Amino acid sequence: MRTKYCGELNLSHVNKRVTLCGWVNKCRNLGKIFFLDVRDREGVVQVFFQNRSTNLFQKAIKLRNEYCIQIIGIVKERNKQNKNYNILTGEIEVLALKLTILSTSKPIPLDLNKKNLEELRLKFRYLDLRCPNMTYNVIMRSTITAIIRLFMKKNKFLDVETPLLTRSTPEGARDYVVPSRIHKNKFYALPQSPQLFKQLLMISGIDRYYQIAKCFRDEDLRSDRQPEFTQIDIEASFATGNKIRNITERMIKNLWKKVLKINLQKFPTITFNDAIQKYGTDKPDLRNPIKFTKITDLFQDAKIQTCPKIDSTRKNKVIALCISGGSVLNNKQLKHYEEFVKNYTNQNLFFIKVDNIKKEKVTSPFIHLFNKNFIVKLLERTLSKDGDIIFFVSEAEHVVNEIMSILRTKIGTELHMIDKNSWKPVWIVDFPLFLKNEFNNYVSTHHPFTAPKNKNDLISRKNLENIRGNSYDLVINGYEIGSGSVRIHNEHIQKSVFEILGINKQKQKERFGFFLDALCYGTPPHAGIALGLDRITMLLTNNNNIRDVIAFPKTTTASCLTTEAPNIINNNILDNFTSLQN
Repeated sequence: MRTKYCGELNLSHVNKRVTLCGWVNKCRNLGKIFFLDVRDREGVVQVFFQNRSTNLFQKAIKLRNEYCIQIIGIVKERNKQNKNYNILTGEIEVLALKLTILSTSKPIPLDLNKKNLEELRLKFRYLDLRCPNMTYNVIMRSTITAIIRLFMKKNKFLDVETPLLTRSTPEGARDYVVPSRIHKNKFYALPQSPQLFKQLLMISGIDRYYQIAKCFRDEDLRSDRQPEFTQIDIEASFATGNKIRNITERMIKNLWKKVLKINLQKFPTITFNDAIQKYGTDKPDLRNPIKFTKITDLFQDAKIQTCPKIDSTRKNKVIALCISGGSVLNNKQLKHYEEFVKNYTNQNLFFIKVDNIKKEKVTSPFIHLFNKNFIVKLLERTLSKDGDIIFFVSEAEHVVNEIMSILRTKIGTELHMIDKNSWKPVWIVDFPLFLKNEFNNYVSTHHPFTAPKNKNDLISRKNLENIRGNSYDLVINGYEIGSGSVRIHNEHIQKSVFEILGINKQKQKERFGFFLDALCYGTPPHAGIALGLDRITMLLTNNNNIRDVIAFPKTTTASCLTTEAPNIINNNILDNFTSLQN
């Protein structure tokens, strides 16, 4: 029905006959001539009708926005004074010879050229996708996927699908489950990741696997998380962690070069401990120049009345942020930051403005709480300059890290300290293999199939909290876009990890018996990584919400407003299901 997309037309098509299909984007009736902007997925082109006395002209003036139409016409070059260089088709227009109205449209409940309420956008998602920016996101996601597939093929990875109906295995979040019609009181689980299947593929000899995999996790949602998401899943046998990181880095560089025409430099590597000490998070945005300064020891010499003494039982820690040029902040802004910190703690956020380093002159409403010796040491420790401001707060270590990490991001953004046109990828390595949860039980930092760097400590059960996992995360501009590790390929080590995690032998057999059996049959060393396609697409399209790069996403309450899912199942369906089981 069409010979060209609207957005493809240019001067090379002048005087050629074309057939276009799309939607009416805008109409302009100038009396003797009628202009029409026709839109399809590739862009917009101007069409014009002339000679009011013709049936074609009279038919055209009855068109309304979002009518679906077909135009047959001749491409013409616009007069020089009428050319519009703001759009790709702005040098040409189409003289209409024939118009077919394929479908009419009611006035749509969205303004495709302006921002709409997200609830409205998600309810009428099929209309929202007509917006040029949303169409662009869909096209870019398809392009990104194609680039990845080509890269993986060139590097001899095989695209292998794994099951969506599988058994429930604990991987950190709740499973979505599907009842079995045939097997009474039994359920399938939708996979949180293809983790065990890709390891089974390594055992099977499929030594280089990848998959653009759909994954499901029933967990709390946010701007970069969905209950169903897409993962670039990669696994290779006879490969070290460095090898996987090298392949991944080349793939990401290839993506950024082809999509954004940007050449990324070699990705730096930071240990987990260093990331926490410098930024308070294992997902640091390295575009932000602000770093943590630990000043806990300085309080031993400070005369403090309001700020609490360091509580050794809570392992309190005091962290300072020195903000270059931050003394320009006014009282209203400083009050805003104080109130912001109160959302996380009842402790005070202290600040000191640096007026003159040489004269040791500072300004602060808290200045009476600290002696001169403390001020001198604080200025030295934070490497302050004239015009800086120093914020600091005391709290339990995990709390102060979270508070100051969030404050670091907030200040860096609001003071325009972050270069939004730059890209700062970083590898985070040497994560603890285990962490303790609120019940003082060991849990896996990544997942229970991650290999330890020191298996002897694992086997002897010594210094468990100090064992480093052979794992790695890829972070870009503060977003974790990938996580991977070298896997355990030894049955006894795998069983030891399960035992440390409180999974006894009976539960091991019930949940992972098939996998433990597989490890006994010549399992090769292997490693892999899983990257979030949604987050990568979000970054490459300059969005800050993954819902904008997913065609039909869920809300933060895991609902689909378009289809009104989840919905109540009809009783007849449930009764029929029950009767079939019985």
